[in-house]
Amino acid sequence: MFVDGSVHASGRRHPRRMTQTSLVTPVFLYDGDCAFCSSCARFIERWLHPPLTIEPWQFADLAQWGVTPQAAEDAVQWIDEQGVLAGPVAIAKLLRASRWYWRPLGVALATPPALWLAWPAYRWVSQNRHRLPGGTAACSLPQAQRDRLRAAER
Repeated sequence: MFVDGSVHASGRRHPRRMTQTSLVTPVFLYDGDCAFCSSCARFIERWLHPPLTIEPWQFADLAQWGVTPQAAEDAVQWIDEQGVLAGPVAIAKLLRASRWYWRPLGVALATPPALWLAWPAYRWVSQNRHRLPGGTAACSLPQAQRDRLRAAER
């Protein structure tokens, strides 16, 4: 998905300039309001041990990285000095940066035949994450609706 919202078949975004001069550690953004996504982030931290910062997009300075709230809500984001990757392309990059035994899976996922299948599968999981183990009804709501519910509870 590009910054303007269009999706390239490879899932890669155009490289863009970051407001920081350099990004020392890559950043992986996920939906912190989604219990399924948070469970996946804990799995990543516990088992993959990638050398990066894993952060809910709701607490990140998205403008600093050139990521829109809509893009962050639609898919996980990998951010490094080369630009932003989204969805299964970001996951493939994450796997390739993880412990040695996860890397072949990341290489396989990044190849065109697997990637062509990964995007529809990723979209299905993203749209149905509230039905998956660890998911909650809040996972299915758009961010604006989640914000309104949170404000009404206060």
